Amino acid sequence: MSANPLRTVVVRLSGRRCGELSQLDDGTTRFRYDAAWLQASDARPVSLTMPLRADPYESRGLHPFLANLLPEGWLLDITLLRTKIARDDGFSLLAATCRDCMGEVEIVVEGTAP
Repeated sequence: MSANPLRTVVVRLSGRRCGELSQLDDGTTRFRYDAAWLQASDARPVSLTMPLRADPYESRGLHPFLANLLPEGWLLDITLLRTKIARDDGFSLLAATCRDCMGEVEIVVEGTAP
């Protein structure tokens, strides 16, 4: 039986949509590059560990590259306190904190303006 998405966020690179990240009902996450991004002449991967390809990347929990975007230490403690998100809910933390994280990767809720 195939896992179904519970929720999905948009992944942008330098302000441009490049793919989607979904949390699946079996506890995995799936990142897939958009077809339009893959066809763009200036397309590049969001991470060296996720080269451009049409097949999705699936991981138990968050892919390590995405998990490394999350706040750590005292910043994580403050974030958890303010957002009321559970420490083990990496997907929600990513959606709540990575709209403006370091680097050019952004994780945003669908419909959020660049």
